[in-house]
Amino acid sequence: MGKVLIIGAGGVGTVVAHKVAQNQDVFNEIMIASRTKSKCDAVVKAIGNPNIRTAQVDADNVDDLVRLFESFRPDIVINVALPYQDLTIMEACLKTGVNYLDTANYEPKDEAHFEYSWQWAYKQRFEEAGLTAILGCGFDPGVSGIYTAYAAKHHFDEIHYLDIVDCNAGNHHKAFATNFNPEINIREITQKGLYYKDGEWIETDPLSVHQPITYPNIGPRESYLMHHEELESLVKNYPTIKQARFWMTFGQQYLTYLDVIQNIGMSRIDEIEYQAPLADESGKQVKVKIVPLQFLKAVLPNPQDLGENYDGETSIGCRIRGIKEGKERTYYVYNNCSHQAAYKETGMQGVSYTTGVPAMIGAMMFLKGLWKRPGVWNVEEFDPDPFMEQLNKQGLPWHEVFDGNLEL
Repeated sequence: MGKVLIIGAGGVGTVVAHKVAQNQDVFNEIMIASRTKSKCDAVVKAIGNPNIRTAQVDADNVDDLVRLFESFRPDIVINVALPYQDLTIMEACLKTGVNYLDTANYEPKDEAHFEYSWQWAYKQRFEEAGLTAILGCGFDPGVSGIYTAYAAKHHFDEIHYLDIVDCNAGNHHKAFATNFNPEINIREITQKGLYYKDGEWIETDPLSVHQPITYPNIGPRESYLMHHEELESLVKNYPTIKQARFWMTFGQQYLTYLDVIQNIGMSRIDEIEYQAPLADESGKQVKVKIVPLQFLKAVLPNPQDLGENYDGETSIGCRIRGIKEGKERTYYVYNNCSHQAAYKETGMQGVSYTTGVPAMIGAMMFLKGLWKRPGVWNVEEFDPDPFMEQLNKQGLPWHEVFDGNLEL
């Protein structure tokens, strides 16, 4: 049993809190903290467990984090705040002797770019401190890495081709909305595509490579090649991989809105001066600085509010081709998650659910001593079997197809 601190009270944080509270045999003390304490209090009220504590914290401020960690003394922090805040939270963990887990890798606030190098650089410091840091423990990244590790352990001698396929076939009945933080979502999607082939990284124009892929219980959906962080660690940890790609579905209406947002400059992440209808003491109009994408985030639907009317399901999995005992074989492992089932259990839609449940399981693996190893690690570097077992128990059951048509 252990003490867990959840940082972040958005959609994913809400799911993590619900799932942690359901597993009191592992998590005996729980705290939720975010910049806005009232959000944490609302999550506790929804769960109905008054023993869950809440706190206000500025996750951009190491000293503020240190004060909170020292007062609560958690065994592990589950970071489901913003990717910009990964490094400040890791620094606070090192200063206070707390273990760490997140769901997305660090990216600088002023540049739409993400890679693991910033966090991998902490490896020696965590080793010397005797602390464990688990990176990318959502679904993708996260379960996608666990699926790959499970396939490598049980079904392949060598993995040669890996395609991670992510379909959201749900309908939130909004003209335009993102399924998680709009700022992070739009930054990710508008980046150039990137995939790995024969030892090299190949860059593509954003969303320029696409094809229909058939998803279980859903059917064919146009799927777009994107850059996704787990490819970086998977090709490092499985050097027999010749090609690794990530695919995600988008509806045409979503892409049309996204195109307009880019064309009119609302996806910009640099500051611009805006002549606000304000005046200083002399009566002179005051210019304020805004970031267009952050302003757009403020007027778009809140992803936390999409669940009630969200129908349909997600389908995320790994399609793998390689060699077993000298023969080529294919393997497809996946999960389908109902938005309505996720909402009935946690009040959040399926995209938040598929990220939050694995984060809880990762913390569980650590507290049980199954994933406890000083240093900084990606999830595929741990034993996948107990995690796969918990996926079936915690609401994300998986299915396998052997030697089928992978389409890709």
